[in-house]
Amino acid sequence: MAVSGLIMVGYLLLHMYGNLKVFAGQESFDGYAEHLREFGEPILPYEGLLWIVRVVLLAAILVHIYAVVVLVRRNRRAAGYVGGKRYHTTQNRTGIQRSYASFTLRWGGVVIGLFIVYHILHLTANVITPGGASDSPYERVVNGFELWWVVAGYTAAMLAVGFHLWHGMWSAFTTLGANRSATRVDSRLTGLAIIVSLVITIGFLLPPWAILLGLEG
Repeated sequence: MAVSGLIMVGYLLLHMYGNLKVFAGQESFDGYAEHLREFGEPILPYEGLLWIVRVVLLAAILVHIYAVVVLVRRNRRAAGYVGGKRYHTTQNRTGIQRSYASFTLRWGGVVIGLFIVYHILHLTANVITPGGASDSPYERVVNGFELWWVVAGYTAAMLAVGFHLWHGMWSAFTTLGANRSATRVDSRLTGLAIIVSLVITIGFLLPPWAILLGLEG
């Protein structure tokens, strides 16, 4: 769970950086997209790097989902799931210790999974074409994000990603032994998780909102 999640976090940071190139204009953005396909030639075939990244990401996603199923089953067996409640504690007024991010983690993952399918069909495969189809990656991005409902859906998905990262990153580093604090509040990892989550969420939301508002340049 931890390792596969951090692999995806690394990809999100790189993907976010690439998306911000939309502010440099069509020539720069389309050139960047084409360079990714030519990267490593002639050692790698055309789109060789992209296929390596796709295979690694798909493997990470499948491992992540498998880990979710295994851990949920373990949790149910260990806790007994009395009354359907989790994280029992006397320190919380409701008797359940949780944050909004942890409470929505699983459903947030479902939202993210559905969004990934749509995102690939829209901006990679050019199958779903809100705003009009185009062979230009830049035009596909701009055509789509000029529509308010596309931006609204994208925003909801990115907020789900942000909450998922907020709890997920802290949990991942804690699982890998990086947490030395007695409580979560005192943990430096909490601040790190919040910062990375905000950077990725805001970074991904800048292009669509700038395009919708006519500010992309």
